[in-house]
Amino acid sequence: MKRTMLSRKNILKAAWILFAVTSLVIWVPKIDEMVTNDYEQIKNYVALDDSWNVIVNDKSFENVSLGTFQFPAVNKGDRIVMERTLPEQWEVMQASLRISIRHSATRVYIDDELIYEYGFDRLEKSKTVGSGYRFINFPSEYRGRTLKIQFYISENRAFTKLDPIRLYEWENAYRVIMTENRLPLFFGSFLFVFGLAVCALTMFALVFSRKYIRLLCVADFSICMGLWTLCYYRVIMIYSIPLYFMSLIEYIALYVAPLPLIIYIYDDVKNLGRRVFLILYRVLLITYIAALLAAVALHAQDIVHLAAMLPYMVTLMVICLFFFLVVILVSLKSNRTANRIYLAGMLILVCCLAYDLIGYGSGRYYARTSLLDAKGVSLLGVMAFIFSLSFSFYLELTQKLLKETERNSLIKSAYTDELTQLNNRRCCMEYISRLREKKNCDYTILCFDLNNLKTINDTCGHAKGDLLIRSAAVVLSETFSQHGIVARMGGDEFIAILDTADAGRVETMLGQFWENIEKKNKELEDIRISIACGCASGRESGEDIEKVYQLADNRMYEHKKQMKQEARRHYEDGSFL
Repeated sequence: MKRTMLSRKNILKAAWILFAVTSLVIWVPKIDEMVTNDYEQIKNYVALDDSWNVIVNDKSFENVSLGTFQFPAVNKGDRIVMERTLPEQWEVMQASLRISIRHSATRVYIDDELIYEYGFDRLEKSKTVGSGYRFINFPSEYRGRTLKIQFYISENRAFTKLDPIRLYEWENAYRVIMTENRLPLFFGSFLFVFGLAVCALTMFALVFSRKYIRLLCVADFSICMGLWTLCYYRVIMIYSIPLYFMSLIEYIALYVAPLPLIIYIYDDVKNLGRRVFLILYRVLLITYIAALLAAVALHAQDIVHLAAMLPYMVTLMVICLFFFLVVILVSLKSNRTANRIYLAGMLILVCCLAYDLIGYGSGRYYARTSLLDAKGVSLLGVMAFIFSLSFSFYLELTQKLLKETERNSLIKSAYTDELTQLNNRRCCMEYISRLREKKNCDYTILCFDLNNLKTINDTCGHAKGDLLIRSAAVVLSETFSQHGIVARMGGDEFIAILDTADAGRVETMLGQFWENIEKKNKELEDIRISIACGCASGRESGEDIEKVYQLADNRMYEHKKQMKQEARRHYEDGSFL
């Protein structure tokens, strides 16, 4: 039966996954088609990539094409001047010149007349200039005139190629960027919103349990990667964020992203049980935090900007990634499904990042090949990695919850009476031991004995006897459980240990107890609850709880004897019901 239920659950899971995948395959292309349905109309532009005269510091290059022109990496303080004659005619009516700025203060001239300037105020103060697109109003009277652009480099090894320069319709300039980068826009927004939502939920969950910290790490990583994606692909510029601030967000998000992953993997390192891995983990964590703090501090003081720290931080990221893979590969010996999903997600991430790195290298340093034209492939890897982290966390959490539930069930069965669901004798004795250790006299012990159980078992059957025991347990629990503990000591014996020694309060509870018995007897048929009771306070015998228990037990037997004598007297005079 259990195997059948498990197989049905697996079939349902497989069916749901198949449905989700099929829906994505069907609807994603349709949504993409809706977004790009007018792309053919808005993408028209005038390319200004040819016939440039370029000066890189003291070297001159004539009639170059920006698509193939390369030069050694420029450094801080270098200067690039590019100049060409604009076409006599272009089809764009209200034109906008799109230029790409990479860590450079920039001036744009038309026939030596300055029409645009950016970044020189920040360059003079040694502050970061940033990178991104700038759109410059370009009226039709500029046709046939000379366009000159000057770049004053603000960072070392800023770039080795010049990006394409184009004229777009002013109203379409931003739409083209959004459409061409729709994949980064979608995935970046999704990662950011997903991370914020999960982060908000887990912050509350962490108040109750530390086990949600790994889910918080997934959320933080998702936020970082979402922000980095939106900034790196320049789609966040629709909010008119300054280039230097957009670059600041980009680098901080990129540098912080590995930190939640390092924290996430701590449990995996700890579970390996190998001291060398734990030492390496601590060294890696401390090193990365120190490097991150140093990078932020140096940038804040305008000594070394975050952009200049990129090679060193990327090196640390690669080391972290290698350490993650080693830990997960070693952990695979445990044959845990969660680790396998986690490893698959990380391998996909590595492959996608490698693809984008190769594409970036081919685009920045070599002629771009059509094979590497796809944008945002690393985002697919990040999405797969986020999914694998979330799913592996879900599996681990489910396994932990199942184990915890099983453990709690075993504990409950060990301390619970099966028939009445009250605490059993073991639980009661451990509670008494704790009271003895506290040396507290503010308690009261009530001993109970259920009358006529043997008679009912013999005359009405054990089923009726069990009903009598359960009914008595219900009355005891309803009356005393909120004031202490109630337990079945075995057979027809019960006990209640109250957290008060106040005689008035105890007397009130006992009065309620006798009323509850009468109410219960009105509900029962063929049987009647009759209970003998003995009471003793901790103040009567000081700190010796054994003497208090014995005193209550003795008083219970005295009460039981009185009840039998009274029952016999009623029987003899004919008043027994």
